[in-house]
Amino acid sequence: MPRNKPTPVQPTLPPDADATPANPWADLSPDGAGLAVHDFLTTMFSHTSNALRRAITLPYADRFQLTVSEWRILSVLAHAGSLPFAELVELAAADKAQVSRALRLLGDRGLVETQTPGPKGRKGLICLMTPAGEALYQEIMPLARRSQAEMILTLNREERSTLYTVLGKLRRQCGAASSDDAIDA
Repeated sequence: MPRNKPTPVQPTLPPDADATPANPWADLSPDGAGLAVHDFLTTMFSHTSNALRRAITLPYADRFQLTVSEWRILSVLAHAGSLPFAELVELAAADKAQVSRALRLLGDRGLVETQTPGPKGRKGLICLMTPAGEALYQEIMPLARRSQAEMILTLNREERSTLYTVLGKLRRQCGAASSDDAIDA
């Protein structure tokens, strides 16, 4: 006769366990005294960006056997059309080696092609999406939009509006390219 397994005891959490931790930015002094590295804006954005990429982008990129870098290159080319290599590097917000590797792999799959219009070598390289790349992009984009929307909709209307405004303000403060220039799908 099988024995019933004992029911595991669930740990009891303190009443405020789900509460938002104290905000170290609320009363921040101009010298940043008391600000820990894990509370730096750059650290928080980096960790959040990586977590969002894993939660949102990787599932659909993996489904179509793309790396995040490859998906980003396809997205930039779909948005901008053909681009010089240097401009693609800038708009993809990646380093040259990463873009070069992604282009090679996408080229091997027939999704992008590169053209050299003259004797300029790598500097004159033009990158563009093939019809197969465009078809794949069109297949992925509805999934990408839905995944992005699901995460964005975890915020209420006011939070969404505030976050969008704040992100724009920080980009302007940093002198970043306009939101139409850089693409991170």
